[in-house]
Amino acid sequence: MVNWTQMHDCYGDVDRVPALLERVELEDDAEAWRELGHRLVLEHDLVFPAGFAALPRLLCLASRSAPARRLAGTILGRAAGHHGCDDLLADCADAIAEFRKLLDRHLQSRPFDYLTPFRDALAAMEEYHWAAVLGDFTDDFYHLACPSCAVEVTIAIGDHGRYAAIRDWHLGDVDRRGLRPASSAELSGIGRWMYETAVRDGQEVLADGIAHLFGKAECPRCAGVFGIADEYASSNRPVLR
Repeated sequence: MVNWTQMHDCYGDVDRVPALLERVELEDDAEAWRELGHRLVLEHDLVFPAGFAALPRLLCLASRSAPARRLAGTILGRAAGHHGCDDLLADCADAIAEFRKLLDRHLQSRPFDYLTPFRDALAAMEEYHWAAVLGDFTDDFYHLACPSCAVEVTIAIGDHGRYAAIRDWHLGDVDRRGLRPASSAELSGIGRWMYETAVRDGQEVLADGIAHLFGKAECPRCAGVFGIADEYASSNRPVLR
């Protein structure tokens, strides 16, 4: 049972969120959903304790309410880091597992905003890093250090090419080297899930981008070959709670 007297929202209130939850549980009140979103989640990855306290009730509503599904996904996407609400997340582990199944069914319906529930599903699997940084591969760039010579390498995966390069302030991306996408047989772990799910749902651009992201790149400086996703994640993955 949540002790709401200790669960403040972004305004420091402890009683407004429970009242709003009661409203949306009775009817799909658009105004109440907007206020809930403002009170529970701020930009720059900040979720207030009331957000995690509200999560079990949002997860229960998610099967019949699109706003609940979206807000629950937003909160889960910001669950990495030191927020002091580990116990609240642990208490709804089973509900989060069911939420992941719900998102998978939703993805199979091929919604117009496919990438959003796709990233929410990643967050439900505690793949917070990829949930935060994965783009639609129309114009995506990933910056990492070559593991062999430490030079900063820009990885481009988008409409303008799929390559590794050295970024020059004046000249742009120079000395480009084409990426080597992973085959379906080479993928494993979360990369395999991401690729196979995108293929299943007919998301060809997303699947191709994932194959390149989890493939290999050649450093333009030293010609060393490395796994893109592994190097990028090791340098940029957030410190988990």
